[in-house]
Amino acid sequence: MTGTGDEVATGGLCAVHLPRTARTVTELPRTELPRVGRFPAVQPGQPAIERLAPTSELIGYRGPTACAAAGITYRQLDYWARTGLLEPSVRSTYPASSQRLYSFRDILLLKIVKRLLDAGVSLQNIRVAVAHLQAAEVADLAGLTLMCDGATVYECTTPQQVVDLMKGGQGVFGIAVGAVWQELERTLVRLHAERTDTGETVVGHDPGDELAQRRNRAV
Repeated sequence: MTGTGDEVATGGLCAVHLPRTARTVTELPRTELPRVGRFPAVQPGQPAIERLAPTSELIGYRGPTACAAAGITYRQLDYWARTGLLEPSVRSTYPASSQRLYSFRDILLLKIVKRLLDAGVSLQNIRVAVAHLQAAEVADLAGLTLMCDGATVYECTTPQQVVDLMKGGQGVFGIAVGAVWQELERTLVRLHAERTDTGETVVGHDPGDELAQRRNRAV
Protein backbone atom coordinates (compact mmCIF):
# COMPACT_ATOMS: atom_id res chain seq x y z
CA MET A 1 0.00 0.00 0.00
CA THR A 2 1.39 3.35 -1.01
CA GLY A 3 1.77 5.93 1.71
CA THR A 4 0.79 9.55 1.49
CA GLY A 5 3.75 10.91 3.39
CA ASP A 6 2.24 11.12 6.86
CA GLU A 7 3.84 7.79 7.75
CA VAL A 8 7.31 9.37 8.09
CA ALA A 9 8.88 8.49 11.41
CA THR A 10 8.13 10.92 14.17
CA GLY A 11 10.41 12.16 16.89
CA GLY A 12 11.90 15.34 18.21
CA LEU A 13 13.59 17.61 15.72
CA CYS A 14 17.34 17.83 15.96
CA ALA A 15 18.72 21.11 17.28
CA VAL A 16 21.17 21.93 14.50
CA HIS A 17 23.15 25.14 14.24
CA LEU A 18 23.56 26.60 10.77
CA PRO A 19 26.89 27.88 9.46
CA ARG A 20 26.93 31.61 8.84
CA THR A 21 26.75 31.08 5.09
CA ALA A 22 23.53 29.04 5.09
CA ARG A 23 20.12 29.40 6.67
CA THR A 24 17.13 27.29 7.50
CA VAL A 25 14.22 27.78 5.14
CA THR A 26 11.41 29.85 6.59
CA GLU A 27 8.07 31.04 5.37
CA LEU A 28 8.22 34.16 3.22
CA PRO A 29 5.47 36.37 1.76
CA ARG A 30 3.88 34.86 -1.33
CA THR A 31 4.87 36.60 -4.55
CA GLU A 32 3.34 36.76 -8.00
CA LEU A 33 4.89 34.48 -10.60
CA PRO A 34 6.58 36.41 -13.41
CA ARG A 35 5.31 35.71 -16.90
CA VAL A 36 7.51 33.21 -18.68
CA GLY A 37 8.58 33.91 -22.23
CA ARG A 38 7.06 31.91 -25.08
CA PHE A 39 8.52 30.60 -28.30
CA PRO A 40 6.92 29.65 -31.63
CA ALA A 41 6.95 26.15 -33.10
CA VAL A 42 4.74 23.87 -35.17
CA GLN A 43 2.68 20.96 -33.87
CA PRO A 44 3.13 17.82 -36.03
CA GLY A 45 0.40 17.67 -38.65
CA GLN A 46 -1.03 21.05 -37.68
CA PRO A 47 -0.72 24.53 -39.17
CA ALA A 48 1.85 26.91 -37.70
CA ILE A 49 0.81 27.81 -34.16
CA GLU A 50 2.53 29.03 -31.09
CA ARG A 51 4.08 26.32 -28.91
CA LEU A 52 4.36 27.28 -25.28
CA ALA A 53 7.23 26.26 -23.06
CA PRO A 54 6.32 23.81 -20.26
CA THR A 55 7.14 26.57 -17.76
CA SER A 56 4.69 29.06 -19.25
CA GLU A 57 1.91 30.49 -17.08
CA LEU A 58 -0.44 29.76 -19.97
CA ILE A 59 0.10 26.02 -19.55
CA GLY A 60 -1.51 23.83 -16.88
CA TYR A 61 -1.36 20.11 -16.21
CA ARG A 62 -4.13 17.82 -14.96
CA GLY A 63 -3.73 15.52 -11.99
CA PRO A 64 -2.73 12.31 -13.84
CA THR A 65 -0.08 14.22 -15.80
CA ALA A 66 1.25 15.82 -12.61
CA CYS A 67 1.50 12.37 -11.01
CA ALA A 68 3.34 10.89 -13.98
CA ALA A 69 5.81 13.77 -14.12
CA ALA A 70 6.42 13.91 -10.36
CA GLY A 71 6.62 10.15 -9.85
CA ILE A 72 3.83 9.98 -7.25
CA THR A 73 0.47 8.24 -6.98
CA TYR A 74 -2.85 9.97 -7.47
CA ARG A 75 -3.71 9.08 -3.87
CA GLN A 76 -0.69 11.08 -2.69
CA LEU A 77 -1.57 13.98 -4.98
CA ASP A 78 -5.14 14.08 -3.72
CA TYR A 79 -4.15 13.77 -0.07
CA TRP A 80 -1.54 16.55 -0.28
CA ALA A 81 -4.06 18.84 -1.99
CA ARG A 82 -6.83 18.15 0.54
CA THR A 83 -4.51 18.67 3.53
CA GLY A 84 -3.05 21.87 2.13
CA LEU A 85 0.50 20.60 1.71
CA LEU A 86 0.51 21.46 -1.97
CA GLU A 87 -2.64 22.63 -3.73
CA PRO A 88 -2.85 23.32 -7.48
CA SER A 89 -2.19 26.99 -8.14
CA VAL A 90 -3.85 27.14 -11.57
CA ARG A 91 -7.24 25.60 -10.76
CA SER A 92 -8.64 23.75 -7.78
CA THR A 93 -11.60 21.34 -7.85
CA TYR A 94 -14.06 24.19 -7.36
CA PRO A 95 -16.51 24.23 -9.05
CA ALA A 96 -16.95 20.50 -8.60
CA SER A 97 -17.25 19.97 -12.35
CA SER A 98 -13.69 21.15 -12.98
CA GLN A 99 -10.45 19.20 -12.72
CA ARG A 100 -7.39 20.27 -10.79
CA LEU A 101 -4.82 22.04 -12.91
CA TYR A 102 -1.19 22.27 -11.79
CA SER A 103 1.49 24.70 -12.91
CA PHE A 104 5.09 23.82 -13.73
CA ARG A 105 6.19 25.16 -10.35
CA ASP A 106 3.55 23.03 -8.60
CA ILE A 107 4.88 19.85 -10.20
CA LEU A 108 8.46 20.87 -9.48
CA LEU A 109 7.53 21.11 -5.81
CA LEU A 110 5.72 17.77 -5.98
CA LYS A 111 8.95 16.13 -7.18
CA ILE A 112 10.90 17.82 -4.39
CA VAL A 113 8.35 16.75 -1.75
CA LYS A 114 8.64 13.16 -2.99
CA ARG A 115 12.42 13.23 -2.65
CA LEU A 116 12.31 14.79 0.81
CA LEU A 117 9.84 12.14 1.95
CA ASP A 118 12.07 9.41 0.57
CA ALA A 119 14.94 10.94 2.59
CA GLY A 120 12.92 10.65 5.79
CA VAL A 121 12.17 14.35 6.31
CA SER A 122 9.11 15.01 8.49
CA LEU A 123 5.93 16.52 7.04
CA GLN A 124 6.30 19.44 9.42
CA ASN A 125 9.64 20.44 7.89
CA ILE A 126 8.46 19.68 4.37
CA ARG A 127 5.55 22.10 4.82
CA VAL A 128 7.98 24.84 5.82
CA ALA A 129 10.20 24.09 2.83
CA VAL A 130 7.24 24.09 0.41
CA ALA A 131 5.98 27.44 1.74
CA HIS A 132 9.45 28.90 1.28
CA LEU A 133 9.83 27.62 -2.28
CA GLN A 134 6.35 28.86 -3.22
CA ALA A 135 7.31 32.35 -2.04
CA ALA A 136 10.67 32.42 -3.85
CA GLU A 137 11.07 34.03 -7.26
CA VAL A 138 10.93 31.53 -10.11
CA ALA A 139 14.28 32.73 -11.43
CA ASP A 140 15.91 31.94 -8.07
CA LEU A 141 14.71 28.35 -7.81
CA ALA A 142 17.12 26.90 -10.36
CA GLY A 143 20.09 28.13 -8.33
CA LEU A 144 19.01 26.52 -5.05
CA THR A 145 20.29 23.36 -3.43
CA LEU A 146 18.24 21.91 -0.58
CA MET A 147 20.21 19.98 2.04
CA CYS A 148 18.68 17.98 4.84
CA ASP A 149 19.90 15.85 7.73
CA GLY A 150 16.68 13.90 8.08
CA ALA A 151 15.15 16.46 10.42
CA THR A 152 15.91 19.98 9.18
CA VAL A 153 15.93 21.36 5.63
CA TYR A 154 18.54 23.94 4.67
CA GLU A 155 18.72 26.24 1.66
CA CYS A 156 22.08 26.72 -0.05
CA THR A 157 22.65 29.18 -2.87
CA THR A 158 26.39 28.63 -3.40
CA PRO A 159 28.66 25.58 -3.58
CA GLN A 160 30.55 26.87 -0.53
CA GLN A 161 27.41 26.71 1.59
CA VAL A 162 26.97 23.06 0.63
CA VAL A 163 30.59 22.37 1.56
CA ASP A 164 30.17 24.13 4.91
CA LEU A 165 27.16 21.98 5.77
CA MET A 166 28.95 18.81 4.77
CA LYS A 167 31.99 19.75 6.86
CA GLY A 168 29.76 20.23 9.88
CA GLY A 169 28.28 16.79 9.39
CA GLN A 170 24.80 18.31 9.03
CA GLY A 171 23.85 17.90 5.40
CA VAL A 172 23.53 14.25 4.44
CA PHE A 173 21.15 14.54 1.51
CA GLY A 174 20.98 17.19 -1.20
CA ILE A 175 18.53 18.20 -3.93
CA ALA A 176 19.82 20.41 -6.73
CA VAL A 177 16.61 22.19 -7.71
CA GLY A 178 18.06 23.23 -11.07
CA ALA A 179 18.68 19.60 -12.06
CA VAL A 180 15.14 18.63 -11.04
CA TRP A 181 13.84 21.61 -13.08
CA GLN A 182 15.64 20.46 -16.25
CA GLU A 183 14.51 16.88 -15.81
CA LEU A 184 10.91 18.02 -15.39
CA GLU A 185 11.01 20.19 -18.52
CA ARG A 186 12.17 17.22 -20.59
CA THR A 187 9.35 15.12 -19.17
CA LEU A 188 6.49 17.61 -19.49
CA VAL A 189 7.21 18.54 -23.10
CA ARG A 190 6.23 14.97 -23.99
CA LEU A 191 2.96 15.01 -22.04
CA HIS A 192 -0.41 16.59 -22.80
CA ALA A 193 -1.28 19.89 -21.17
CA GLU A 194 -4.05 22.47 -21.20
CA ARG A 195 -4.00 26.14 -22.08
CA THR A 196 -5.17 28.17 -19.11
CA ASP A 197 -6.58 30.97 -21.27
CA THR A 198 -8.61 28.94 -23.79
CA GLY A 199 -8.91 25.46 -22.24
CA GLU A 200 -7.48 23.90 -25.40
CA THR A 201 -5.48 20.70 -25.15
CA VAL A 202 -1.78 21.06 -25.91
CA VAL A 203 -0.58 17.81 -27.45
CA GLY A 204 2.66 16.41 -26.07
CA HIS A 205 5.65 16.63 -28.38
CA ASP A 206 8.59 14.22 -28.35
CA PRO A 207 11.51 15.61 -30.42
CA GLY A 208 12.98 12.10 -30.60
CA ASP A 209 9.83 10.72 -32.22
CA GLU A 210 9.76 13.53 -34.77
CA LEU A 211 13.41 12.92 -35.66
CA ALA A 212 12.72 9.22 -36.12
CA GLN A 213 9.77 10.02 -38.42
CA ARG A 214 11.97 12.27 -40.56
CA ARG A 215 14.61 9.56 -40.85
CA ASN A 216 11.99 7.00 -41.90
CA ARG A 217 10.64 9.34 -44.57
CA ALA A 218 14.18 9.86 -45.88
CA VAL A 219 14.78 6.13 -46.32
